[in-house]
This record gives sequence, structure tokens and C-alpha cells, in this order.
Amino acid sequence: MKSVVITGGTRGIGLGLAKRFLERDCLVTINGKTERGVESALEELVRFDGRVKAVTADVRRRADVETLLETAVANFGGVDIWINNAGIAHRTRKVWELEPGEIDEVLDSNILGAIHGTVVAYLAMRERGGGKIYNMEGLGSDGFMLDGLSVYGTTKNALRYFTLAFANEAGDSPVLIGSLSPGMVVTDLLRETVCDDSAESRKKRKFYNIMADDVETVTGFLCDKMLAGGDGNRHIRWLTRRKMFLRMLAAPFRKRDLFS
Repeated sequence: MKSVVITGGTRGIGLGLAKRFLERDCLVTINGKTERGVESALEELVRFDGRVKAVTADVRRRADVETLLETAVANFGGVDIWINNAGIAHRTRKVWELEPGEIDEVLDSNILGAIHGTVVAYLAMRERGGGKIYNMEGLGSDGFMLDGLSVYGTTKNALRYFTLAFANEAGDSPVLIGSLSPGMVVTDLLRETVCDDSAESRKKRKFYNIMADDVETVTGFLCDKMLAGGDGNRHIRWLTRRKMFLRMLAAPFRKRDLFS
């Protein structure tokens, strides 16, 4: 049985990944920032009782991340796969319309949290003799810009650089350092960008219905790739250029409504 840690595993893609790994007989440890979030996630995962642990921890604090690691080690003997998924978005606003504290929180959660998670997991896995660490990419990782999400996009672009730089520094380490690119997934973040009935929201919904996917579909794919042997799956991408091209061709004949 593989032991997996997923930061931010109480909702969205993180919770989806937890379910997929558990369905594949893995041992899973997750965290959330609030006790309420952790309790809610455990209720959803109750059928896997005994193979899942959850702690209240804030990835912005190194000590909390170390507690998450200690929980996985104490209950499951170690960690084989660590996924830095925890992250938050801000309101869809121009940068100058955001409160300074809101900007700070997004930067700290999305960048500092991933750095802490990568370092803590790497040191433990290196001592243990191997493992896989994946950082979750998102809007902005490839330089794509969307008005109103500039700060969020900046964090994801920075995270791609950090992942590559850390892998370079790790050199020939037995620990794989990789990234996950889930594409467009219908989560609260995506829904926030189409929350009204404006012309702009309708335009975005039309595009998302062509390119986006539900959490279950994407997390199942990512999970299987991470569990595959070897280190060929260093950068796992769901929405490839080829897939995007084929979806554009099929759009006139393929009707989808991911927001009903």
C-alpha cells in the first residue's frame, strides 16, 4: 500500500485526489486549515475509515507541515507520494482593488506553503531512500493571463519555476520532484469567474464547457499516473495541446453543461 499525503485535501481537487487514492487501496493523510473543514472531509471519506487520517494544519507554517508529516509517519510508516495541493484564490478583481492582506494570504499559501511542503517531504524521503513530490500547477503556470486573477496566476507561475529549480538542486536524488497540471477543473475557483449572468460570464461558461472537466475525471487520471512505476511521469498534464485542439474541433457537435 502506498502512503500519500495531500495538502489542502479537504475540498476541491485535493479531496478528489484523496478519494481516488483511497479507492486504489492507498493510505492517505490530508490537512485543512480549519477543524470544520477537516471534519467535513472525514465525513465524506468515512467509508475508508482506518486508511485515512486528517489534521488541522496551516501549510504557511513549517511546524504545521512537519506535524502533517509526523502524522503520516506515525500512522502509516512513512510517505511514498506527497502532493502540495493546498492553495487559495482571491476575489476576481484587478490587483489594485484587492486588500493588501488578501494579496499576502494568497502569496503565502500558494508559494510559501508549497516550499515548506517540498522541503519537509524531500528531507524525509531522501533519508528513507525515495519517494515522489508533486506540486499542483494552475492558471498562470504557463503564462496565461486572466483579468482579475493576476496575483493567483503569479503564484502558479512562480511555483512552476520553483519546482524546476528544486529538481535541479536535488540532482540525482532518489526523490522525484514533479508537477501536476490538471487543466480547467470545475471547482469553486472556476465557478467564481462565472458567478453572474453578465455577457463576460456567459462567454467564459461557453469556453469552460468546451475545455473544462469535473473533479472526478481529472483526479482519476492524475492519481493513476502518479502511482505508475518509474520516473517518466515527472510532469503530469491532463489537458494537453492535442486534447485542446480536438475539443475545439468537436465543440459544435458536443454539448456540455458543467455548471447546471
